[in-house]
Amino acid sequence: MRTFVLILVAVGALASGCGAEQRKAEHRNAEHRKAERTSTQATPPAPRSQHCTTSLRPLRSSSLAYVGVADGGAVARRSPAGAVVARFGRLNVNGYPTMFGVVGVVRARNCAPVWYRVQLPRKPNGSTGFVRAGSLAVQPVRARIEVDLSSRTLTLFRAGRAVLHASVAVGSPATPTPTGRYYVNQRLIPEDKAGPYGPAAIGISAFSTVLTGWAQGGPIAIHGTNEPWSIGHAVSNGCIRLPNATLEKLFREAVAGTPVIIHV
Repeated sequence: MRTFVLILVAVGALASGCGAEQRKAEHRNAEHRKAERTSTQATPPAPRSQHCTTSLRPLRSSSLAYVGVADGGAVARRSPAGAVVARFGRLNVNGYPTMFGVVGVVRARNCAPVWYRVQLPRKPNGSTGFVRAGSLAVQPVRARIEVDLSSRTLTLFRAGRAVLHASVAVGSPATPTPTGRYYVNQRLIPEDKAGPYGPAAIGISAFSTVLTGWAQGGPIAIHGTNEPWSIGHAVSNGCIRLPNATLEKLFREAVAGTPVIIHV
C-alpha cells in the first residue's frame, strides 16, 4: 500500500484570471496544509490474461478515472519514445505536487504498464502526452465534475452517481470559460477565506483562451466568492464560482485528478 502526501497551498497567482474585477493576484505567501490519501491500488489493474497487446488502451470511464503523481518530475513525449513536448518538476509553480490525469496505458506483453497517456496542465487546452510508467504513482479517482455553461450549473458525480448539483457563475462573453475535458491539478487554500476566491480554489488544467498575458497564462479554477450575487450569471474572467458553502462541499470530494468536463 502506498501513501501519497498532497500539499494544499494558498492561492497565489493561480486564480489571477478569475475575478470579474481582479487585475492582479491579491494573495501573498501563505501557510501550507497537508492531507494524506491512501490506496491499496498502486497501478491500474492489468487484464486477466497473462499476455497483453502493446497498443494504447483507454483507462478512464464515466465512473472511474486515474491520477498520476510525478514524485520525481516527469518528461512528456509526443508518442512513446517520441519527441519531448514538456518537462515537469516534482512541484508546480504554486508548490503543489505535479499531477496528471491518466487517460490511457501502453503495456508490455507481460501486461506491465510501460507508458501512460496523460493530460498535461499546459497550453493549448486539451494537450496530452506520454509519460514513462516508472515516473508516475497512479491512483484511482471515483469523482467527476461536469459544468454546463448554458444552464450555468455544476454537477458532482461519485462513482457515476450525481451527489451535488449547484448554480454557478461562469465567464463573461468577453472572457469565456473554456470548454473541454480537464482534470483537477491542484487544490489551494487562500490566506483570506473571505476574499474573492472564498474558502478554497480547485485548480484545473485549463487556461483562458483570451487572457494570454496574465500571470501563469490565465489558469482556470473552480472557487468560492465574496460576491454571492454573481452566482447564476456570466460575469467572471473565465473561472467558475460557487457559493462558499457549496464550494467547501465540493472541495472535500474533488481530489486531485478528478475529471472536469465543461460543455455548453
